Parts: sequence; structure tokens; C-alpha cells
Amino acid sequence: MREELTRLGVKELTSPDDVDTAFEAAQDQTMLLIINSVCGCAAANARPAVAMVQQVEDQPDAYTTVFAGQDVEATARAREHLAGIPPSSPFMALIKDGEPVFLLERRHIEGRSANAIAADLQQAFQKYCNGANADSADDGSVERPDVGTSPDANNDLPPTFRSIR
Repeated sequence: MREELTRLGVKELTSPDDVDTAFEAAQDQTMLLIINSVCGCAAANARPAVAMVQQVEDQPDAYTTVFAGQDVEATARAREHLAGIPPSSPFMALIKDGEPVFLLERRHIEGRSANAIAADLQQAFQKYCNGANADSADDGSVERPDVGTSPDANNDLPPTFRSIR
């Protein structure tokens, strides 16, 4: 499960110091942080999506990963860098200039195809990485894909709410 990402060139962060070093390097760059997991949606959807999106033109400067449940301290440190964002795994965050600008939480991964997830990542890479819009002003908000929302959804619910039907 680790090798599925590391063989793609994703840098494994196994200690809090590794995480801090990666975030320091991302202060003036872009970095995709992947919180890996042993669950089926990581195996069937998240990790294959990473392999697919590595084939597109616009790319982050770095790909990094921590493994939830195995590298406990490294994962906890990564989550400290993502203050205010509820923990989930698998999880992906595109970091630009040290701040998260795009998130894929478990709810955006589970039950979706690797192709759909890769398409979400590709759009984020085009917007925030080497693409034409990469230098555009950022309003400080964090994007999440619009997955499974309906026009009559209650907008007072937190973005992490997931209805069970």
C-alpha cells in the first residue's frame, strides 16, 4: 500500500520532522499531501487517481504522503498544519505557498471512480500549479469539489456534513 505511492515518486513522510521539512519547502511552492490509508477507497480510488493525475501537464512541485494508522506521529503533525480541517483518510490537500487551497476529503473519494478523483485533482493543478491561473489572487478559502450536493441542500450545514440515506 505504501509502495503504490512511493513507486510513483511520492515522498513518504514518516516523522514529524519530515512533515515540517516538507511544509517548510512548500512555503513558496505547491505540494500535494496525501494521507494514505488501508481502506478500500484508498486502494481502489485514491492511489490510482494519483497515478492518473501524474500524467497531466500541470503538476505540483512536490508529492508527499503520510500513512494514517501507521505513521501516527507524522500524520498528527500533518493534521496540525491543516488546522481547522477535520481529519479524514484517505485525504488529499493541495498546498500552495504553505496553505491548503484544495481538499479531497474521504467523502470526496469514497464511492467515486479514480477517473473522477483524478479529474478533480487535474482541475486544481491547472488552477493552482503551473497553469495560466496559478498566479491569480487567492481569497484564502479552501476549495472542495461539489460532490453529491443537491440544489435544495441546507446551506447551514458544515461542509464536512454527509447525509446518510
